[in-house]
Amino acid sequence: MLFVEWSLKSGWDVPQIKPLENLSVHPAISALHYAVELFEGMKAYRGVDGKIRLFRPRLNMDRMLRSAARATLPGFDKEELLQCIQKLVEVEKEWVPYSTSASLYIRPTLIGTEPSLGVKKPSRAILYVILSPVGPYFSSGTFNPISLWADPKYVRAWKGGTGDCKLGGNYGSSIYAQREAMELGCQQVLWLYGDDHQITEVGTMNLFLYWRNENGENELATPPLDGIILPGVTRQSILDLARKWGEFKVSERYITMSDLKTALKEKRVKEMFGAGTACVVCPVSTVLYLGENLHIPTMENGPQIATRFWNQLSDIQYGREDSDWTILVS
Repeated sequence: MLFVEWSLKSGWDVPQIKPLENLSVHPAISALHYAVELFEGMKAYRGVDGKIRLFRPRLNMDRMLRSAARATLPGFDKEELLQCIQKLVEVEKEWVPYSTSASLYIRPTLIGTEPSLGVKKPSRAILYVILSPVGPYFSSGTFNPISLWADPKYVRAWKGGTGDCKLGGNYGSSIYAQREAMELGCQQVLWLYGDDHQITEVGTMNLFLYWRNENGENELATPPLDGIILPGVTRQSILDLARKWGEFKVSERYITMSDLKTALKEKRVKEMFGAGTACVVCPVSTVLYLGENLHIPTMENGPQIATRFWNQLSDIQYGREDSDWTILVS
């Protein structure tokens, strides 16, 4: 693990790479009581050429620094932290799976360790990074469709909140709704927002809809970054690829459940899928919304677009396609 302490008095200590061990912290630290903490999620991939790559890691560093500012945690040198992570992966390179369906998950974490019950900006913190080899994210398989449960009674994020930051509190508070979704036979929650039931995110993923829009144009749409959407690395990569292809309209726009139901009725929906570091791309086949099962014809349409994104992103991550999006570790 990578481990480094910070204090308001002394700043950052010298980073250490050491064997994984339990943390010894005061029982009053602010991370435990007030969720003054954040994390990131990224992966190292062993390519078909045997080389180990990180995928767009500077986007993770950018987001981590933004999350730190929002959580009143200390800032850091993004390039220096990235170099430390690269060194950690290099030390633990034998844990990077020799497989193009698996990877080494990297979890940078920053926690407030102020030993006080006061609700305030912490004067002490710990930054650490742990690693774990992972296979496919969903138990149903690598690229099988999932079912979603959409109910406006639960909200993941709200305007002026922290939905655009990767803070643990955003995730812990979602578990209750996720459990209810599973009890209803669905695999993930489709998070809605506002009186018009805007579609926002899918579980811990960003959402994409490929359809023929109201103007008859083929369009790839995803909700805009308005403060309640996490700016995902995979999300940005899909938008960048789609705009580079230039074959259909690409929009960051609001989509409501009413828009979706109307489009389904008029047979304008082609594909819906989630996107994130854990799953890359995950097709959606069903949305359970206010007691009604809405069938999404993603799989009937290939899914051509979702598969194409999956293939190209995987090709880049595993070194089958050269790209300046990757950084070599070794």
